[in-house]
Amino acid sequence: MKHNLLKNINIPKDLRKLSTEKLPQLGRELREFIIDIVAAKEGHLGASLGVVELTIALHYIFDTPNDLLIWDVGHQAYGHKILTGRKDVFHTNRQLNGISGFPKISESEYDAFGVGHSSTSISAVLGMAVASQLKGDLEKQHIAVIGDASIAAGMAFEGLNHAGVTDANILIILNDNAMGIDPSVGALKEYFTNVKAGKSVRKNNIIEALNFNYSGPIDGNDINALLSELNRLKSIKGPKFLHVITTKGKGLKQAEENQVLYHAPGKFDKNTGDRITSVNVNQPPKYQDVFGFTLVELAKKNKKIVGITPAMPTGSSLKFMLEQIPERAFDVGIAEQHAVTFAAGLATQGMIPFCNIYSTFLQRAYDQVIHDVALQNLPVVFCLDRAGIVGEDGATHHGVFDISYLRLIPNMILFAPMNEEELRNIMFTAQLGLEHPIAIRYPRGKGTTVNWKTPFLKIEIGKGEQLSEGNKVAVLTIGTIGNTIIEIEKELPKNTISHFNMRFIKPLDQKLLHQVFQKFDNIITIEDGTIVGGFGSAVLEFASENNYSNKIIKRLGVPDNFIEHGGVQELYKIVGLEKEKILEEIKNMI
Repeated sequence: MKHNLLKNINIPKDLRKLSTEKLPQLGRELREFIIDIVAAKEGHLGASLGVVELTIALHYIFDTPNDLLIWDVGHQAYGHKILTGRKDVFHTNRQLNGISGFPKISESEYDAFGVGHSSTSISAVLGMAVASQLKGDLEKQHIAVIGDASIAAGMAFEGLNHAGVTDANILIILNDNAMGIDPSVGALKEYFTNVKAGKSVRKNNIIEALNFNYSGPIDGNDINALLSELNRLKSIKGPKFLHVITTKGKGLKQAEENQVLYHAPGKFDKNTGDRITSVNVNQPPKYQDVFGFTLVELAKKNKKIVGITPAMPTGSSLKFMLEQIPERAFDVGIAEQHAVTFAAGLATQGMIPFCNIYSTFLQRAYDQVIHDVALQNLPVVFCLDRAGIVGEDGATHHGVFDISYLRLIPNMILFAPMNEEELRNIMFTAQLGLEHPIAIRYPRGKGTTVNWKTPFLKIEIGKGEQLSEGNKVAVLTIGTIGNTIIEIEKELPKNTISHFNMRFIKPLDQKLLHQVFQKFDNIITIEDGTIVGGFGSAVLEFASENNYSNKIIKRLGVPDNFIEHGGVQELYKIVGLEKEKILEEIKNMI
């Protein structure tokens, strides 16, 4: 298909020049454009395909960017980006120095709010609407599209609760596709399913009970129905709620039929829709799969183990336990705060909860970690997937803050395995019984080959290990970046460095550190987290408290700024954690 209409549309003003009769064709062109680019460049697919008609209708009816439009969650917004001045650079999406995969205020005046994490749109759009009122602008429209299961999160209902007692001029559009990244779960999902099926009478409508002008559900893939309803709602003041039904992945057969896989399918054939994968039977498993398989292995022997994830069973690989031991595995939806306190409640009754949350998403439950878990010293096992630099999802998703924000919490044990074997062993150790909560941080992607038949070993809490012995420089590492040092040693004269895999950020192995500081004058710490308040800072504190101020300590880690999107190795080079830079730093200290 030639993009005869799309080629002439650079901003929404161009779109509004089209007759309504041409908009279905534009929808087909836009959908094909997204498929063509994502097939070759990768990215999120299904969510944006599902809202093509809604995207066109919103920019056609409303005066964006004067009217404010927020997309929640942000991976619905590819069509929005293409129609708002980024069509010609869309092929750079999620690439180093290219456009972001999520709406971003600094990128475009059409991106009213940054939305990498979910369920923030209602609160944000209400704040914007109240600001307009206070400035005397009663005509400006404020629209939030909340989809992919984000409506079920607590923060969304906090926003609805407040908005319902205002006369703010807001329109909340629920993009209901019954999907997050995985299928939506919970009673609220069942409620909206009943609404769609006509089983919920108007007087029991939960949205109307919150004082919203509710309309729908309507077909969100019917451009004419959308235009009619949005045009009607445009003239109605106060809080409004439009319920639209869409099909995630619409327009690509495989994406419609396998919505989980095609949420972000990687590269695929744009004509057939078939994924392009390279099969390597010797390829090591991903860290999340090592977690998932190990949890099932342990849970089959220990009936006290419970698995918990907030809406990421596939990404975290808790799906394996959900499939095999469903009565002890829980997907609680996009609800990180609830997940943590739910785990705390389980722990009070002698259960052993493994609470698996992406590092970046645990930030959303920080108070619960402190108040509900650590303060009460409950032995919850936090498994923090996607720790460190994660790549193309960028600043909203890098897991680089967890060492700093967890290290300062009393009672918290903080562990970073150097490889999959250590991940398995610390999980084994944790389920034997701990006196404190523990956070285990591990990266996205693959590491080394796993021998599943190797017996589990109990790890002594707070004990690191020396991996090599040299006499020039001590290198202290945390986590999988320690494997880079093993490679670097091959390029240095024999016995140049002593490599210490510290493993525990908290408690630090002080006995081992004393040995290091008594022997070496030159010490390097390396971590794949923020250098502010991280592992290196802990070592500096140790040196200061123990009168080792005459030692030279070089800290390598993520600098004190937000790291944008790009390939992991590209970003490692930018932050100074690639192999060549570390080798250079070591040579400078010899």
